Amino acid sequence: MQRLSGLDAAFLALETPSAHMHVLGVIVVDPATAPARLDYDRVRELFEARIHLVPPFRRRLVEVPLGLHAPVWIEDPDFDLDFHLRRAALPSPGGSDELAAFVADVASRPIDRARPLWQIWMVEGLENGYVALVSKIHHALIDGAAGVEILSSLFDLTPDAPIEPLDSPAPEWQPERVPGELEMLARTGLSFVQRPVQFVKAANNLTRGLARAVQRTRDESLDVALPLTAPRLSMNRTITPHRKVAFSSVPLADVKAVKNALGVTVNDVVLAVTAGALRSYLMHRDELPDKSLVAAIPTNTRSVGEGGMGNRVSAMFAGLPVELSDPLERVQAVRRSTVGAKGVAQEVGGTTLEEWASVAAPVLFSRAMRAYGRMRIGERLRPIINVIVSNVPGPPFPLYFAGAQLVALHPLGPIFDDCGLNVTVLSYLDHVDFGFIACRELVGDLDALAAAVPDALAELTKATST
Repeated sequence: MQRLSGLDAAFLALETPSAHMHVLGVIVVDPATAPARLDYDRVRELFEARIHLVPPFRRRLVEVPLGLHAPVWIEDPDFDLDFHLRRAALPSPGGSDELAAFVADVASRPIDRARPLWQIWMVEGLENGYVALVSKIHHALIDGAAGVEILSSLFDLTPDAPIEPLDSPAPEWQPERVPGELEMLARTGLSFVQRPVQFVKAANNLTRGLARAVQRTRDESLDVALPLTAPRLSMNRTITPHRKVAFSSVPLADVKAVKNALGVTVNDVVLAVTAGALRSYLMHRDELPDKSLVAAIPTNTRSVGEGGMGNRVSAMFAGLPVELSDPLERVQAVRRSTVGAKGVAQEVGGTTLEEWASVAAPVLFSRAMRAYGRMRIGERLRPIINVIVSNVPGPPFPLYFAGAQLVALHPLGPIFDDCGLNVTVLSYLDHVDFGFIACRELVGDLDALAAAVPDALAELTKATST
């Protein structure tokens, strides 16, 4: 039995019937490289042989009555691998549009909390004979870095690797009994004693951090994007459970060429390209604001070499200068904003979010999220942010699943009320894959935004070269 961290529990508590707190990965592989036929039986065989490498996949939740404390994980005594592995086929022609429609349908339904919080579909019928593995995992289990770690457990470096890993034999697995409600309540007693101390510590750290951040902002004249200063957009309203998905990919070499020419980071270029694509998209909708959008950017708070499942994340806020017509000015504006955001984050501290998540009972998060949705604050006043943009570095070397080479990997994150668009980016081999997910009723033309990404990078490449 293992207690969820405050941050992991918060992702459960923040879930509503419309805001699903799962993350998805659309992994496309080429069976032509596999030494044996890649069918459902072989996929199941691989998961059965390696599931011990991903311990959370056999754990289910047991919640504390009334949400008074974080739930616990137990080794599920009723674990059924066949419930979590699914099989599907796309209609002809099996292109990007058909795959996106399938993924959107999967994303529109919450995960059953009575079982381990993940599902994976083997999807056949793709163009070029490709196969997709569509994963849906609750955010309480993983963040971006943990997702990459799961990837390394299930994928190999060579196409001829054995299904069962020789260097990590499976230990004997012991399921656990499900504790009763009275037992769960009894276990919360110590947490009530510790909570006032934790609250004082968290409040003290936050107050000091904010004071340092304000002073540094003044001393260094940092360009800082602030929540609740975001312009109003039609995508920043109350969301529904229905999702729309789209994909895009660009060459990593082009991204790095811009980075090297302008002396910025890969993340700066990704944000500038996203801003360029959003500018084109919003102009087409006659909705271009006269100020920068505010983007929330999840950040990994793990120390170098630290692994593990669960969430170790914080967030910083950066401006996406969609109002600027010059692509080079957009890059420099993004650079100033990310430098300011990192300066503030350094002063506030990367563990602040984790500290406050540990102090508050899950029921408080849950009620606050529902109250926020009912009050429609973003529509009446201003949205807290406009968009979530996450950039996760992926492996620069080829990976193989049961011998089939991975050819594309599009990650997808959650959306919230008043933030109906999430853009998640991951680099792999020689390309950068964008995953777009949005509320269908707010961003029904999401394909147009995804299609604008290559043009935004081409515009930036041309401006850089001239």
